[in-house]
Amino acid sequence: MYLGGIIVPILIGAFLTVLTFVIERFLTIQKATGTGNIAEFIRKVQYHLANKNVDAAIAECDKQKGSVGNVMKAGLRKYKEMINAELDTEQKVLAIQKEVEEATSLELPMLEKNLVFLSTIASVATLMGLLGTVMGMIRSFSALGDSGGGEAAQKLSQGISEALYNTALGIGTSAIAIIMYNIFTTRIDGITYGIDESGFTLTQSFASLYK
Repeated sequence: MYLGGIIVPILIGAFLTVLTFVIERFLTIQKATGTGNIAEFIRKVQYHLANKNVDAAIAECDKQKGSVGNVMKAGLRKYKEMINAELDTEQKVLAIQKEVEEATSLELPMLEKNLVFLSTIASVATLMGLLGTVMGMIRSFSALGDSGGGEAAQKLSQGISEALYNTALGIGTSAIAIIMYNIFTTRIDGITYGIDESGFTLTQSFASLYK
């Protein structure tokens, strides 16, 4: 902090913030992913629905323990309720679809929460590092103008070294934030795809089995 100037504490704060959100998002998304393979889970639910065993499908959701399982479970409860409801098939399917959409709207915000901080810090950290570098270079050349000879060269090299602390911290923080942001968004896309597929599975299964 002392060698790098006033911008370095801000960059260190940004780096610690990135680490905090990375750990928080990792734990949250890990929990939302649930246990086992999502595609395999959906295949098991499809199998139970094809055999008209809704309770077994709900039991699979309890085992999955993730966002896809939570959405599927909400849809299956409505699915079971609609089997004996006094409505036509289209209305039943719409009711199941609405239940799935409501469950999805509760799960997705939790997955995407705090990612905006990672994307913002990824952009700002590099700029802050460059600002610190420029300020360090200004101080270096200012010191160069006030002295001469070997002392000037020493101050210049020392000043440049100090300025580059800002560059290293800014680029490092930004790189970590970008990498982790992309990893998290990829995993969230996989969960979202599983949620969409589970909703499609429920509506198509009901429409084909309970006409």
